Amino acid sequence: MNDTDDVLRDSPKVPKGRLISGHTKEFQTDPLGFLSRLAKEYGEIAKFRFGPLQDVYLVSNPDLIKQILVTKQNCFVKSKDFNALKPLLGEGLLTSEKDFHMRQRRLIQPSFKKSHISHYAQDMIDTTMDYISTWEQNNERIITKDMMSITLGIISKTMFSMEFKDGYEIVGKSMETALRIAVKRMRTIFRMPLWVPTKINREYKNAIQNLDKIIYSIIEKRKSETVQHEDMLGILMDARDDEDGLGMTNQQVLDELMTIFLAGHETTANALSWALYSISQHPDIQTKLFNEVDSIIGSRTPKPDDFMKLTYTQQIIHEALRMYPPIYLLSRGVSEDVTIGGYSFKKGDMILLSPFVMQHKPEYFHQPDSFIPERFENNHMKTLPAFAYFPFGGGPRVCIGNHFAIMEAVLVLACIAQRYRIRLADDHHEVTPYTSLSLRPKGGLRMVVEEREVKDFQSGF
Repeated sequence: MNDTDDVLRDSPKVPKGRLISGHTKEFQTDPLGFLSRLAKEYGEIAKFRFGPLQDVYLVSNPDLIKQILVTKQNCFVKSKDFNALKPLLGEGLLTSEKDFHMRQRRLIQPSFKKSHISHYAQDMIDTTMDYISTWEQNNERIITKDMMSITLGIISKTMFSMEFKDGYEIVGKSMETALRIAVKRMRTIFRMPLWVPTKINREYKNAIQNLDKIIYSIIEKRKSETVQHEDMLGILMDARDDEDGLGMTNQQVLDELMTIFLAGHETTANALSWALYSISQHPDIQTKLFNEVDSIIGSRTPKPDDFMKLTYTQQIIHEALRMYPPIYLLSRGVSEDVTIGGYSFKKGDMILLSPFVMQHKPEYFHQPDSFIPERFENNHMKTLPAFAYFPFGGGPRVCIGNHFAIMEAVLVLACIAQRYRIRLADDHHEVTPYTSLSLRPKGGLRMVVEEREVKDFQSGF
């Protein structure tokens, strides 16, 4: 459809909700099901309520999404629920707004250029190979936890030049506690102020204080060193804005490091967990993956250059991101009255955009509920509207680490597939998505690892 802002459309239909709470309960009980039903029943825009006063619009049209995220993005800000993350993330990229956000992004961008990300690839491989070397034949593991540990190790190495065990013991547990409580606060309409000394508030503040203390000490230690580091911390501390020549304060560096830590391990770990689960349910896909890894890598240690050659492995990751996008929902607050595609939105309205909903639409994806990596062959996605598939968001706030995440997921998956076949535990419960800050398998994934014999095509065996 074209943008027809000069022709105002009728207000979207409003599904009946409760008098006081609106549709809050339906959303909190089953957000994916609720939003999918709204999109199917009401089309490109559905209006509902959170609480008695908050009007919410689910937008499910690629052209309208593009206007919200790109063309008219200046009319929108992060929705108010993200304020619940500020005690943890401060004014990092995930929570900051407008000019400050753009300045921080300019300073951080060099860390995530494709040319620089390639330097991190070896760390990704080394961390993964070291971790999975401890896996034993027919050992049942909590794969979701393993993926969290691997991606946290990779972030620790690429960000602080710290080895995995140090990174997990220093920040991992506190980050898990803070994240759990932050998500709970995001989902609560009436939040208890942090100054109220409840048990959960004390736990949250203690976890944040512990993280702040640790990362501040790392920053101060780095300042005293004469050795130049090419990790993210070094780049952030040396960054200077081209416009004013100024760098980041210690607080700004801390906020960005906390944000990168959170976004850099949580989302990728869940994408990998979904990929491993999906592969285990499709023997034909698993065989194609093994054949590609055997033909390109064989029995040697994986190398950074393998990434570009692992085309089917990349397709598996992209399909996992389509079916189970870690960032399943984007929310925006309307900061000034605006018309999008003929629909009028008022200041204070909330807009929801769901990659999960869009990426399961049959008009864009054949058999949308089936795991089919081959749909990403031959640049097929370029034939679709830009925001039919957007697991990393879009516009000025597109995930700054998208290329990092794809390279990491592909290399980690290839390292695992080279050595192991992974299957779901025989008595595993039904696997269903759970909506935390990112989309994860509910209750985790209990899976059995089996060593496999590599067919070393490179050596002719």
